[in-house]
Amino acid sequence: MSLIFLIKTSIMKKMMIFLVVFFAVSTAFCQSFMQGAGVTVLVGSSKSGNVSYGEGLTYSPRFNFIETQSLSVSVGIPLSVGISSSISTDAYDYQTTSIGFVINAPLMINLNMGRGSTKENTESKFGYFVGAGFGYHHGDFLVDDYINGVIARSSNTFGPDANAGLRFGVGRKHRNIEVRFSYMKGLNEDKPNIFGVAGLFNF
Repeated sequence: MSLIFLIKTSIMKKMMIFLVVFFAVSTAFCQSFMQGAGVTVLVGSSKSGNVSYGEGLTYSPRFNFIETQSLSVSVGIPLSVGISSSISTDAYDYQTTSIGFVINAPLMINLNMGRGSTKENTESKFGYFVGAGFGYHHGDFLVDDYINGVIARSSNTFGPDANAGLRFGVGRKHRNIEVRFSYMKGLNEDKPNIFGVAGLFNF
């Protein structure tokens, strides 16, 4: 059993414990629960100039704590899991590509307006949201090592996260299609910049 496998298993266990606690606490205090799912694309760049690209699935649960007829304030975790690919170019212009695993899990506080802000808001055909929070990101990256050359390694980073997006009503109920843009700044490891674009169906 490899060390990388053990590390990833430990990460997944911690994520599961965190999600269980989050759902338990949020359910006790929220006014309503909403959720969505879809696809996402993540692009990360580090100080060393390496770029990683990931695509996968996103599940986005959220709990509304403040609700009015036209807006809500929510806490949620848009959890993304997927496959990543990294490309690195050495001093001789030789490119190395690596395939890996990516997890992006930010805890976000959002202000939601219009369609999709609450289950009762069905008259608005258009909505939007903006928010900030703190996130965790795991990715498999390529790094330039002066001794061993270009090598692949796993990176775990935490940092502030921001997101914004649009929602378009579908049907007569509160269901909507969401386009979400996000940015996270890693504070440790290689201090990566992580950009994300997601398309979700909120049901």
